Amino acid sequence: MTARPRHHFTVDVEEFFHGTAFERHIPRDRWSAWPRRAPAIMDRLLEVLDGHGTRATFFIVGWLAELEPDMVRRCAEEGHEIASHSWDHRLVTVQTPEAFRESIRRNRALLEDLTGTAVVGFRAPSFSIVPGAEWAFDALLEEGYRYDASLFPIRGHPTYGYPEAPLDPHWIRRPSGAIAELPATTLTVAGRRLPASGGAYFRFFPYGYLKSAFRQAENRGEPAMFYIHPWEFDVAPDVDVPFKTRLRAFHGLDRTWSRVDRLLRDFDFQTVVETVDAMTPPDA
Repeated sequence: MTARPRHHFTVDVEEFFHGTAFERHIPRDRWSAWPRRAPAIMDRLLEVLDGHGTRATFFIVGWLAELEPDMVRRCAEEGHEIASHSWDHRLVTVQTPEAFRESIRRNRALLEDLTGTAVVGFRAPSFSIVPGAEWAFDALLEEGYRYDASLFPIRGHPTYGYPEAPLDPHWIRRPSGAIAELPATTLTVAGRRLPASGGAYFRFFPYGYLKSAFRQAENRGEPAMFYIHPWEFDVAPDVDVPFKTRLRAFHGLDRTWSRVDRLLRDFDFQTVVETVDAMTPPDA
């Protein structure tokens, strides 16, 4: 009997105001005026993960890591993988290649300095490596990254989606070499790919929606990718934003802890880099 694959529990470590939806309402020069709530939430999440014997991958925004170095160190000290989520959560699609390179270089250097371990993974803010932005893979390879987790194999979303991407871990060949890609998980219904990897999809839809996506991945013999943010475990902040923005960002926060506990009981997980280490290089 083939063993079930071990999936990926990942956290995009950022504050709510880093989100793309809030950029027009809380500009970057006002970030420091808001309390940083991620460290306390991460403390509790680390305890929950330890209770389940789970090691996660944390994609951390450099702006936050610089201000909260103890949070980063504790994550690493407890055996979790530390990876990059850019310096200041700018979409790849609004940056020049030079600015993107500086962001990923600066963040990687800081995270490695804080933890003393190699940082080899990257996830773009809002999964914003889309068709036409493949140059980002070259920058990642040239800056020492081994894998990316930015592709969402769906169509129809206004800011992300790479419809032709394979559903499961694979290699992307570039002039600079080959980079491993660990895409976000989808659920196939009637031949259509639906987003089901985490975040708002985890909060809005019944738990069985995500569970079905995980089971589909297992039936293919492949790991699924789950993602969540610290602020999705919190209470909704008092922020003046349009109703639609508030609904999408904060609906269902009251059930995140219980659902995550259920997820950790139902499935086994390992860090993303462990999966990458077991992938056969394309030229091997």
